[in-house]
Amino acid sequence: MKTQTNDYLKFWRVIRYYMKSKHGLGQADLDMILFLYSEGYFGKEKFDEFAQLVSWELGRFERLRHEGWIERFRRKGKDGKALYQLSYKSTRMVLDIYRKLNGEEIPVSISYNSMFHKNVCYNDKVYRNMIVQMNAYQKANPYRTPPKQVKEEED
Repeated sequence: MKTQTNDYLKFWRVIRYYMKSKHGLGQADLDMILFLYSEGYFGKEKFDEFAQLVSWELGRFERLRHEGWIERFRRKGKDGKALYQLSYKSTRMVLDIYRKLNGEEIPVSISYNSMFHKNVCYNDKVYRNMIVQMNAYQKANPYRTPPKQVKEEED
C-alpha cells in the first residue's frame, strides 16, 4: 500500500471545527480570513469580491474589524483609498491552523480546550473524541514535510 506524502487535509474538518469553536467564528468568517491571509494589504473591494462566494452577511466587514480580526493599515486620504490588513490575532490563528495541518496535536486539557468540559453539546463530544483519535494518529504517523525544491542550475 502506497503511503500518501501530501495528506494535509485528512483531519481538516476536525481542525476547522476546533478553530471555529476556539475563536467563536463561523465558517464564512474562517474562509474569509484564510482568503485574506495571503493578500497582505487589501481594500474593501477585495473583501467584497470574496464575500460574494460565502454566505451573505451585511455587516461582516465591520464586525470582523470590531472583533479584532481585521485592522486598518491606512485611512482614506487624498492620495488613495483606505487599506486594511489581517490583525496579529488573525495571522496567529492561521499559522496555528497550518501547524495543526502539519501534525501538531490539538490540546485535550480542559484549561486549553473548552470542548473537553463536561457540559458541552453533542457535536463537541463527537469532535473531541475525534481529536483524541487524531492526536494518536499524529503520534504514530508523524508528518514528514515534503523535500524543499532545489533549483536546477542552468547550463
